[in-house]
Amino acid sequence: MSAAPSRFAADRAWSARAAAPLRWTAGPGARPGPAEVDALRRGLLRRDEVAAALVRAVREDRTVSMREVHAALAAGGAGPDAPAPLRDFFAAVAQRPDWVDDDLLARGAEACRTFGHDAGLVLTHGSLLGGYRTAAALEPLARTGRLTGEETLRRIGETTAWWRAVTAPAGLEPGAEGHRLALHVRVMHGFVNHHLEQDPTWEWDLRGVPINQYDQASTLGVFSTSFLLHLRLLGVRVPRRDAAAVMHLWSYVGWLMGVDEEWLPRTERRGRRLLYHFLSHDPPPDENSRTLAAALIDMVDLAPYGPLRRRWERERALSVSTWLLGPAAMRDLGLPVRAPWYGVWRVAANLGWTQVVGRLPGGRLRLLVRADRHHRRQERAWHGEAAPGIGAIPA
Repeated sequence: MSAAPSRFAADRAWSARAAAPLRWTAGPGARPGPAEVDALRRGLLRRDEVAAALVRAVREDRTVSMREVHAALAAGGAGPDAPAPLRDFFAAVAQRPDWVDDDLLARGAEACRTFGHDAGLVLTHGSLLGGYRTAAALEPLARTGRLTGEETLRRIGETTAWWRAVTAPAGLEPGAEGHRLALHVRVMHGFVNHHLEQDPTWEWDLRGVPINQYDQASTLGVFSTSFLLHLRLLGVRVPRRDAAAVMHLWSYVGWLMGVDEEWLPRTERRGRRLLYHFLSHDPPPDENSRTLAAALIDMVDLAPYGPLRRRWERERALSVSTWLLGPAAMRDLGLPVRAPWYGVWRVAANLGWTQVVGRLPGGRLRLLVRADRHHRRQERAWHGEAAPGIGAIPA
C-alpha cells in the first residue's frame, strides 16, 4: 500500500461530516474499497506527466523556448519544424479517446449555456466557494499571492472566460478558443508545478505533488458533478440527456487538461461516487480557505454600484451560499450564515423559466438568448468593454 502525504484523511471526523450529503447522492456501495483508497493516496503523488515533460524541456533541457510555447498555444498546435518536445505534447492531446462524441459535446455545451444566471451563481457560490471548504488544493494558489482584492476579481474573470470558451458552440474543436484555453491552463499548471517542486519550502510530506492528479480530478468534479447537483437545488430543470451530455463535455475537458482517464467522471453516478471519495479523504479548512472565502464575498466591494446595492449584493451572496452549501460549510469558511431567501427566490423563478418556458416549443432558444443577455450585462458591469482573459504562463 502506498504511503500518503499527511493531509490525506487528516481529520476523519470532519471529512465524514462534510461528505455525508454526497454519500446519500452517490447511491448504494458508495464507500471506496481498499484498492480505491490506495489509488487516492497514489494520486497525491502523481502529476500530469505530459505537461511536465514539456516544462522540463523549457526549464531544464533548454530545447524549447517560451516564445515557441506561446506561439504553439496561440496557433493551437506545433508545426513540423517545432522542437520535438513541443510536437510530442500536441501529438498527445491530438489523440482523442475513442469515447469522445461530438454530438454529446455540442449538447453538453448548449445545456451549460442555457443555465445562464443560475450557472454563474452555482460556479461562484457552489463550485468555487464549496471548493474552498477543504484545504486540499489551495496552497499552490496561496503561493501565487492571488488571494484577495482585485486579484480575486481577476481570477473570477479568468475562470469565467475559460468556462465560456469551453462551452461555446464548437469551442472544443482543435484550434477553437476553448480547446486552446484548456491547453493553455494545462501548460500553466505544469509550470507552476515545476516551480513549486523546486521550492525547498514545499512540504512534500504534508501535501504531495503541488498540482496532483487527486486535486485535479476533484476540481473537475466541482465543475461537473457538483455543478449539476447545485443547479437542481436552485430549481433548474436538467433533463437526463442534458445531464449526461454535460458530464461527457467536462470529462473531455478534464482529459484535455491532463486528468487521468481513471478519474474522469464520464457519468453523473460515477461523478458523485468520485466526489464523495475525494471529500471523505480531504483535510479540513485552513487559513487559506477562510481568506479565499472572505475575498470571494468581499468581491462585491469592487462592484461599480452604490453602497446600498453593494450591501444587497453581499447579502444575496451570503444567502445563496448558505442555500447551496449549508450552514456547516459556511461556519467552516468563517462566513456568516444567512436565511436562504435568495435560493428560495431562484427556485420560484426557475419554476416558471426552466420548468415551464423551457419545455415549450422554442423554449430552449429563449433560455439561450436570455442567458446570453444576462452574461453580457454582467460582464459590462464588472469588466467594462474589456473582456477578461486568461493568466499568463510564468516567464
